[in-house]
Amino acid sequence: MPRMRKKTDLPTKVCAICGKPFAWRKKWERVWDEVRYCSDRCRNEAKRPGKAS
Repeated sequence: MPRMRKKTDLPTKVCAICGKPFAWRKKWERVWDEVRYCSDRCRNEAKRPGKAS
């Protein structure tokens, strides 16, 4: 079994809505290249009319 990584060693991205950095999560392992938002709240904000991203 592989050793655990420190959170600081994980890849990070910047949220397209709030601009905050967020780290890789295991559940995003297969779709990391497609992840753009840090949370469901930011993803929903992007879908609201009148918001430009």
